[in-house]
Parts: sequence; C-alpha cells; structure tokens
Amino acid sequence: MKNLHRPNANDALQTRNRSRDIAPQSGICSRCIDGCKGNCDMFQATFRGRELLYPQPFGSVTAGADKDYPVDYSHLNIMGYALGAKGVEADPDKATFPSVDTETEYGVTDKVKMRVPIFTGALGSTDIARKNWEHFAVGAAISGISLVCGENVCGIDPELEFGSNGLIKKSPEMDRRVETYRRYHEGYGDILVQMNVEDTRNGVAEYVIDKLGVETIELKWGQGAKCIGGEIKVNSLERAIELKKRGYIVTPDPEDPAHQAAFKAGPLKQFERHSRLGFVDREGFMNEVERLRKLGAKRITLKTGAYPMRELAMAIRWSSDADIDLLTIDGAPGGTGMSPWRMMTEWGVPAIYLHSMAVELSDRLAQKGKRVPDLAFAGGFSAEDHVFKALALGAPYCKAICMGRALMIPGMVGKNTEKWLRDEDGGLPSTVSKYGYTREEIFMNYEVLKEKYGPEVDKMPLGAIGLYNVADKIKVGLQQLMAGSRNWNVAYISRNDLFSLTEECAKITGIKYVMDAYREEALEIIDA
Repeated sequence: MKNLHRPNANDALQTRNRSRDIAPQSGICSRCIDGCKGNCDMFQATFRGRELLYPQPFGSVTAGADKDYPVDYSHLNIMGYALGAKGVEADPDKATFPSVDTETEYGVTDKVKMRVPIFTGALGSTDIARKNWEHFAVGAAISGISLVCGENVCGIDPELEFGSNGLIKKSPEMDRRVETYRRYHEGYGDILVQMNVEDTRNGVAEYVIDKLGVETIELKWGQGAKCIGGEIKVNSLERAIELKKRGYIVTPDPEDPAHQAAFKAGPLKQFERHSRLGFVDREGFMNEVERLRKLGAKRITLKTGAYPMRELAMAIRWSSDADIDLLTIDGAPGGTGMSPWRMMTEWGVPAIYLHSMAVELSDRLAQKGKRVPDLAFAGGFSAEDHVFKALALGAPYCKAICMGRALMIPGMVGKNTEKWLRDEDGGLPSTVSKYGYTREEIFMNYEVLKEKYGPEVDKMPLGAIGLYNVADKIKVGLQQLMAGSRNWNVAYISRNDLFSLTEECAKITGIKYVMDAYREEALEIIDA
C-alpha cells in the first residue's frame, strides 16, 4: 500500500500508536512497553471491548475506510478532445459547457428522471439519518435527485403500532420520512424505501405502498461497507428489550441479568441492535419481486454489496429476468460510520474492481440478447470527476452514481450553521463567517432558490440548501468535464472517454492504457 497503514490505530477509533515504528501487518508498536499509558486499539479495547469495533463516537460521526487499494478510480483519467461534439452542433456558440444536459433516467417502463446523475445512499435507522432527515430529504427534493430511505426505519420507531395481523399499522417516523421528501418534490427523483429481513416480516412494503403511496421498493442484499446486517446503538435498557421483542438481534442480551447489572453499574453503556443476514435464491427473489408488484409497487430496485463475482452475476442476471428497474452495485470500502471499522477497511471487493466485473458480466449478458438492467455504481464517490469516471467505466449500462457521505456532509454542515447563526454568543466559526453573517450571504444559491420558491425558502432547513449547493457544484463540474470530452448528454459518455494511468489498471478495467489510447488513429495521421 502506498500510505502508512496502521491497523492498530486510527482517527476513526480515536486511537494512536505510541511508537514511531510499527509492525506493518499487526499494527502493534515495534516496541511495546510494559507500563505504556496508551492509546492503541488494544489498549482501549482492554477497557471497552466491543466498543472498539466501531468508529467513535458512534452515531455522531460518518467514517470512510482509509485503506489504499492497489488500483482505484484515481488510476483513471478523463479524455479531453479538440475534435467533434456529440449531442450538439460543433459550433463554439452552441457547444458551450452550460448547455450540457446532465439529466439521466432509470427504470423499465415508468422511468424516473433526475436533474443530476446522483442520488443518496440509504439513510435508515441510524441517529445521523434520523436527526438530519429533514435536511437530506428536502435537499434531495429541491435538487431533483432520488433519496433512499434505508432499512429498519419502521422497526425502531418508538411509536410503531402493529395491527391484529402482526403487520405494521402505524409508523409516524416513516410517515415523516416520506412526507418530508414529497413536500418539495417536483417530478424529478423518487423516494426509494429499502427492505431487509425484518422489514419484510413486519410488512413495511404493505404499509408504505398502501398507506403512503410509495412507488419504489428497494430490496437489499448488502452494501459496500459491511457483510452483515445493519446496526445501531441503544442507550436504554428498556429500549433494548423492546427491540429484542420486536424480533431484532440485540447484543449483549438485554434480558440477561448479568448484562442488566453491568448496564446499571455503568461499564456497559450501550446495546447493539442488529439486523439478520439475508439469504438469497433465485426462486425466492423472483417470488418476492412478484409479491411486491401485486402489492402495487410501480418500481422495484435492488441494492447489492461488495460480494465476489458469483453474487454479482446473480444480481445482474436475476435483475434482468425480473425486470428490476435499477441495480445499485456498492463496492468497498463505502460506509457512513455505522459499520465495524476493521470490517469496513478489510472486507469486500473494492469499487473499481467490482464495477469492472459488472461491465464484463453485463456485456456477456447483452451478447446473449438479454436485457441488462439499469445500473448505479456506489463506493466512495464524492466529486464530479468521480461521477464522470464511474458513468464512463460503466457505460452504457450505468445511469447514475450513488453517494453516501458526500451528500450527508452538506446536510450536517448546513444544519450546524443554522445553530451557529442562532447562537447569540457568536458561535459562527471563522470558516463560515468569512462568507458573511446571514444565510443569504453564506449560502451562494440562497437567492436563486428564493427566486424560485419565494418566502418558502426561508422555511427550508439550511442543510437542504447546503445539499443543493453541493449537487449544483457536481452538476456544473460535470458539465465542464462533459463539454471537454465533447459529450453534451449523459447518454453519450462512453468508456473511450477514459484512459488508464497504469497497465495494471488497464488490465482490471479494460480501459486502454494511456500509451495505447487512440494510438492507431494517431499513427494513421502521421503515416498519411
């Protein structure tokens, strides 16, 4: 690896090595002294045990693994041309970068359009998703992109009510999630409600389709950050027991007298609520898709994680056979801070490898005359060049890019700015106050949104304005890159618009090495 990988100390865990030198594989200090006062992983784990599995403080941070893979998307560069234009007349007065169309669409028949080819990762039952939902949801709606409401939202709702049939009768938290997005929805993007094992058992699909009119259900096989089900931390013994009775795996067992005593005494501060592992087979998958369609779902999508090529092939082929509207392929490391840290760092197929496999398998399926499902790629993307590279690598199958932390951060920063602006003690940090002291001065597109929404913009959460600004930055940056590569519509972006910086990258991706890209055309010009 190119960076100094310290597997026994990391800022995500708030740990560090004492020694300047470390054993590369174990991460243990090369000189471990009896009497050391810390603060490596094992030092902290001596006291806190399982707490050291997760980024700290859990629920208040987002985290992304820092492992430096042999090949990643930075090993691809974007082509720029001086010749031709696709989707517009090759006229300097017409082929301008602001005229580039960044809209995309996905789906089989009832397609979803988005103004920018990005959408949020799954924002489910975590505290970060719950506390910031209004910022994320309104921001996605006014940006014209899709929003994924993740797993377990109903299952952890304190006000959840079950009907006599054992299925969900009322979930105010899910109601809030859907209604918040729809408040400013203008026909671009959609809200996808994700389901895992517990969600299926509890009747989430029945509830959101029948009671809330949700049109898209997303089945979930996994994600890029972890190979187990989703988890949250629970700070209340009563709450932990309640979630166990709802069918979740809760560890340590909150009904065990020893664990109750440890919690009351103080050393055990939290319980973990885990979802069950899902197990897939073709017949069960096809039956579930058919069941959801009979319930009234207009669109069904699938999210799969950083599994090996076998599971990837299953996802692509079965999605084709079932006419799935969108297949999101999430590569390692991914992560939004709720996954076990070492698992997020060391598990799974990295994004560029996984996405290259997906293209190979999709090409093979297409050659057999089968429909390749619309794809979305995920796995550590945050900027416009990432969006372009992933769309180009996955062309013509990849229609959009799923982003996790990149769209969460502006929501949280905007939310905190709202608090700082209300602070009469001058809480606005210099990193923000350098732009001004009012929301109109600080947020570049505030007046743009006011022109569109009028006084209503003053009611919007500032995290939503922040997300809109980031989506706008990605859109304009993408327009610039697309114009430079002479693509005036997302559909024209192709694999030929990339080149590999190393031969190893070329071998993995099938994207030509820089010294080979357009070589034949160049030699023809010289030899003419």
